[in-house]
Amino acid sequence: MIRGRLLYLGGGLFLPGGVFLNRKFRERWFMLLMGSFLVVYIIWPLAGMFFRADWNIVASTTRDKVVIGALWRSVWTAAAATGVIALFGTPLAYFLARQEFRGKSVLEAVIDVPIMVPHTVAGIAVLMTFSPKAPLGAMLVRAGFSPVNSHLAIILACMFVSIPFYVDAARDAFYGVSPRLENVSRTLGASFFHVFFRISLPLAKRGLVSGLIMSWARGVSEFGAIVIMAYHPMVAPTLIYDRFATFGLKFSTPIAVQLILVCLGMFVVLRVLVSGKRKEVIGG
Repeated sequence: MIRGRLLYLGGGLFLPGGVFLNRKFRERWFMLLMGSFLVVYIIWPLAGMFFRADWNIVASTTRDKVVIGALWRSVWTAAAATGVIALFGTPLAYFLARQEFRGKSVLEAVIDVPIMVPHTVAGIAVLMTFSPKAPLGAMLVRAGFSPVNSHLAIILACMFVSIPFYVDAARDAFYGVSPRLENVSRTLGASFFHVFFRISLPLAKRGLVSGLIMSWARGVSEFGAIVIMAYHPMVAPTLIYDRFATFGLKFSTPIAVQLILVCLGMFVVLRVLVSGKRKEVIGG
């Protein structure tokens, strides 16, 4: 409690308010100064890439159909994988947030395995599961789908590496929704699905959208698993590697710059939309 310019600390002790505020200000700036190392560590390499890129080549690659096709393929295959993950991951995340059971920590560890496994290993695991010689792969082939070197193969690879990013974020979002609100609605006669879609999902929406963004971003940036499953058709990371191995930095950097710009633009738009909706909810 502040009395005039004094801050009451309890036990009859007072501290000048200005001294406390100045100390608090210095402490927070010290933390920012320490943490800024990581921010600079992110910005410096990216800024260096942008400054050293040949912008004439960057401009020419914007008209390159191969580059445009690879960028678009990265965007929509990652979005498709994220959609499938959201469909099945949302119920799983809700279950994990609401239910305590023996072996829960083991299940959560299994969900997080794709984060720890090298992505080339993930690609080999997915390939062995969906190759035409495997039972699941043979079923897909008989159904008219190609599980290797196809758009489906890219989606399957993206799904494997992106699952933890959405499920973990969605679980934490549902943790933030009070079960008491759901229980009150149920006692008033609302069905489970009515409560889930009208109360739980809207209240957890911001965390769910953040999870979708992170899952999509993980899929867009994936290389290791995709290059095992489908070197062709090429996504942007695979094309960047191919141009680097064939022509060097000069011709791979422009594609990398474009991929960063596309991802950054998507991030900004989605974050602004989520922030705007949040303000509407708070203001309304």
